[in-house]
Amino acid sequence: MEFTCKESKRLDAAMSEALELPRNQVEKLIKNIGVMVDGKLCTKCSTKLVEGNVICYEFAEAEQSSSEYEVNFDVPILYEDDDLLVINKPPFLTVHGAPSVKEATLVDWLKFKRINLSTISGEERHGIVHRIDKETSGALVIAKNNEAHLSLSSQLEDKSMGRYYLAMIDLPLKDNIVVELPIGRSVNNRLKMDVLKKDGRMAKSAFSKLLVSRDGKKELIAAKLFTGRTHQIRVHLQALSRHILGDSLYGFKSQNGTIPRVMLHAYILYLMHPRTGQLLQINAPLWDDFDAYLRHHFSKEEVDEKITLDSIVNGFKLHDQWLRKDA
Repeated sequence: MEFTCKESKRLDAAMSEALELPRNQVEKLIKNIGVMVDGKLCTKCSTKLVEGNVICYEFAEAEQSSSEYEVNFDVPILYEDDDLLVINKPPFLTVHGAPSVKEATLVDWLKFKRINLSTISGEERHGIVHRIDKETSGALVIAKNNEAHLSLSSQLEDKSMGRYYLAMIDLPLKDNIVVELPIGRSVNNRLKMDVLKKDGRMAKSAFSKLLVSRDGKKELIAAKLFTGRTHQIRVHLQALSRHILGDSLYGFKSQNGTIPRVMLHAYILYLMHPRTGQLLQINAPLWDDFDAYLRHHFSKEEVDEKITLDSIVNGFKLHDQWLRKDA
């Protein structure tokens, strides 16, 4: 695939404009794969182009390298075709490797299964378009080729792709609410994010009330994100003096270790299929630990009524007025 530069500008800027893709994704393409400028390989985003330069780019195949850690687990597949794979990530599974990770990751599982993956995000993040924290479970999409990866990344930017989350919190919300507060790395604890009104990046979340527990002390809520900051749901709930059950990092008071992980689950994933343009909405069934705690503390009949794809999505549609008001 190729195009001809129409005016003098940086390589990354020209490709972003020609491919109609976010600059950060084009930068990954240039750095990790490289492009040809008038027949010469180039991996520098800042390369200056002039009118008439011919830029050629080709999507390479991912190498099927093996992991140094044994892959002794499986991951449920919710949807698969030639372009996409949607999985239900188990709790306690890390998405991709890092120096601090000393165990097999989701990427290792993908390679072990010899699933074709995109290469734009580099060797350690084959196919990974977005991620979920280690303790969080739920729906995650993986790109099986670079065309799909670029399309999904663009959807993340314009918010046509996203997720609805379920969370159990330690104190009911007073009402449905939209929170719009900037988030950045905590100055007191580098493991945490925090509301930083001066140096943070703007973040926006919507929270919808679903069910109050039998004892009236806990609540199941749904969350929809308009931005994708690290720990965004947890930080915005903390700003409301609410905490997700099991989230001791952000202030939940442990109940003698009876809640082993953060009770947060990406229940619904929605996106436009990169090849067909059709809307996909895929829900990820609750994992046993989340489901068992929910049914122990909440009404089974209400749980079955409220936790469905249509109920969650329509619940936010019913609250379009308060979403628009704060948009």
